[in-house]
Amino acid sequence: MSLTPILDGLSFPEGPRWHDGRLWFSDFYRHEVVAVDPEGRRQTMLEVPQQPSGLGWMPNGDLLLVSMLDRRLLRWDGRATTVHADLSVLVPASCNDMVVDDVGRAYVGNFGFDRHRGEAPVATTLVVVEPDGSASVGATDLDFPNGMVITGSGSTLIVAETMANRLSAFDRSPVTGALSGRRVWADLGDNLPDGICLDAEGGVWVADPRNGQVFRVLEGGEVTDRLSTGEGRNAYACMLGGADRRTLFVLTNTGSGPDAAAARDGRIEITEVAVPGAGLP
Repeated sequence: MSLTPILDGLSFPEGPRWHDGRLWFSDFYRHEVVAVDPEGRRQTMLEVPQQPSGLGWMPNGDLLLVSMLDRRLLRWDGRATTVHADLSVLVPASCNDMVVDDVGRAYVGNFGFDRHRGEAPVATTLVVVEPDGSASVGATDLDFPNGMVITGSGSTLIVAETMANRLSAFDRSPVTGALSGRRVWADLGDNLPDGICLDAEGGVWVADPRNGQVFRVLEGGEVTDRLSTGEGRNAYACMLGGADRRTLFVLTNTGSGPDAAAARDGRIEITEVAVPGAGLP
């Protein structure tokens, strides 16, 4: 396998989602949500002044999107943006990635600390936002909850705990979406999990910025595939999409901090894999 760039010149692409024949993603420091087709034709869908991150869709087609810096979950109906939930009283630092289930319930992670100001990492919360916009803490003591997936049955939520070098799993109530039965799904050793996506055989593709790679891991920790993103490039997120969901989209950059805004080194790169995507997002 090798990676082929289809779009470059981005500030910092994150939160990729395959939706309606295109890859949607957030370009952090340009404050844009962008959609790109597999040939690299891009369209700016909307602007988010306080920096967009995780994306997901309500059953009626409205887009939910994380507004990082003001710690809000926004809702966009294709014309106007409204505040779906204010999470500032529930989270201590910038919101980040998110997964939305099939009824429009959102699970939203956050940094827990200000990493760009050199604060020490601290454990933090995972917030659950119901379809009506009501929000509560769904889980505590997570070390930088980042990328998340919901299995095809809807019974399990897997979350990347970036600062703990692991994927953790929760049982998920099919009725209320409540989380329980927390456990380590895979100990990743010195690999640093950022964005993740799920395939039809239960494998999880993990973007690892520390080691400049994406890799596929099974429950228990067995790694079946690895792909380097190249010298000096880091992988921050990944998503399975395309017509048959066998295209692995990898979001790469040379760095992740605000300096990336000026460098414009962000790329969307693709490769083909054997097992198609499944579950959510």
